[in-house]
Amino acid sequence: MVRLRKFTCYRSIERPYTRTSKYKEKAFIRMNPNPKIPTFQTGNSKRDFSFTLFLNSKTDLQVRDNALESAKQTANRLLEKTLGTSSYFLKLRVYPHHVLRENPIAQGAGADRFSTGMQKSFGKPIGIAARVFTGQPIFEIRINKEHLPTAKLALERASKKLPSSYSIQITENKALASAGA
Repeated sequence: MVRLRKFTCYRSIERPYTRTSKYKEKAFIRMNPNPKIPTFQTGNSKRDFSFTLFLNSKTDLQVRDNALESAKQTANRLLEKTLGTSSYFLKLRVYPHHVLRENPIAQGAGADRFSTGMQKSFGKPIGIAARVFTGQPIFEIRINKEHLPTAKLALERASKKLPSSYSIQITENKALASAGA
């Protein structure tokens, strides 16, 4: 199987890849790759929790779908092992819409037979990524007060799987806090 290209090629946000052509068949990306994220939320969605934690981005960037899935699995594994599935709710807040393309340039003997160079350089789809902007939440965890340190640790571990740096924001759900007091 072909190795994934380094993500430094795609990390910075530019305008969405579009193509304008007078020929209709060349004016759009033919294939949209499927996201590698099977579920976007885990845990107990029916229960009300007193705290919500967000993992917010500190910079504008693009995050590949396999990095998002890896971060979600890391956070979910810690929460599930320590708390059980009924004591938290984890949600991935971004969706990978942005199609990543690659114009493969062949090298070596006889490469001129199938390489077009920059003549037809629009590229073929190789994956998808989510466009994330400064301050935008990527993950959301709803939890009760006694499990706050575990949820913080889960978000810290998830941030290690993602490019760039992130901050954790904690908000208290006021309606539940005043009802419980």
